[in-house]
Amino acid sequence: MNNERWLLPEGIDEVLPPQAWSLETLRRELLDLFHGWGYELVIPPFIEYLESLLSGAGGDLDLKTFKLTDQMSGRLMGVRADMTPQAARMDAHQMRRDVPTRLCYLGTVLHTRSDGLGASRNPLQIGAELFGHAGVESDVEVLCLMMEMLKRTGVKQIHLDLGHVGIFRGLARQAGLDASGEQALFDALQRKAVPEIRSLLEVLEVAAPEAGMLEALAELNGDDALERAGDALAGADTRVREALGYLEQVAAAVRRRLPDVPLHFDLGELRCYHYQTGVVFAAFVPGLGQEIARGGRYDAIGEVFGRARPATGFSADLKTLLRIGEYLQAPPAGEGGILAPWSDDPALHAKIDELRARGRRVIFALPGQAGDAGDMGCEQRLGKQGDAWVLSPVND
Repeated sequence: MNNERWLLPEGIDEVLPPQAWSLETLRRELLDLFHGWGYELVIPPFIEYLESLLSGAGGDLDLKTFKLTDQMSGRLMGVRADMTPQAARMDAHQMRRDVPTRLCYLGTVLHTRSDGLGASRNPLQIGAELFGHAGVESDVEVLCLMMEMLKRTGVKQIHLDLGHVGIFRGLARQAGLDASGEQALFDALQRKAVPEIRSLLEVLEVAAPEAGMLEALAELNGDDALERAGDALAGADTRVREALGYLEQVAAAVRRRLPDVPLHFDLGELRCYHYQTGVVFAAFVPGLGQEIARGGRYDAIGEVFGRARPATGFSADLKTLLRIGEYLQAPPAGEGGILAPWSDDPALHAKIDELRARGRRVIFALPGQAGDAGDMGCEQRLGKQGDAWVLSPVND
């Protein structure tokens, strides 16, 4: 019988040297970036009561969340699958500020299922959230911060996908759809299944003007989607026109701030539909079907914590960014390691302390161990000359 104790569960991954060091240095660099933009670091708990984790987050997050019973209280708990609701709880209940609050976070989350083929179920989620401002400016700020984060990781050829969940939501209400009809149409729209959408609209007995506009959403994507939406959605009510106008303002601001980034629009893409309330955005690169970072506005989430606040933000998996980007940070001490003999000599330990304080990497040669200095990544060794400990190349 094969011993498979070394196997990890499907979708659960680990990071080994030297990538682990690159991941850590990237983490530090990005947290410094967020700090420079005014975002304060928070460290939410890995596990908490389920109703808090899922408040306002919709059914998608519920399906992704591992659940267990707390032996102390008997209440159901969840292992976080997304840190955004936790940040919203902190802003609404713990911090309770009146001014705009900017928070950032980085930590492992756990998913019951992966987001796609080969995707990790234990991503290292990094993100930033801005609470307390309802306007184009805050959406543009977090979007630009997301793009700067991607730039720091060395990701190339990024294009942005923009949409607004208020367009579909407004059309569904205008058509008089109930919750089940709206969900069925939502599912078909995500697949761009035009024949299915058309049949479903007939079954739901949606009037011709509204049915035409809902069907048009499946094809309102591309660089010119906003221009085409003006004609295709001409009969839409005020809420839909306001959502289109808001999206146009965001797009104009992004073009001014990020003139070299290609913009793509998809008015039928409703990622995190039950969670988001306004503009949504995602970053893509060639060759990957899944977005590498995503975000948007989710104004309603703080209400369940006793204080509704406007909110917008983004998140990404840092391990994915390291894998697809060109960020590679070698460990410090580029001069290579130093091998030191095992000894209780105080002079040796003083020399080692001095070298380590200068950022050098000093490794003890343990008695009876296998391997030599080269196997341990050492280019120099410490040897005693008279009363002093001095460095010399390992080949001498």
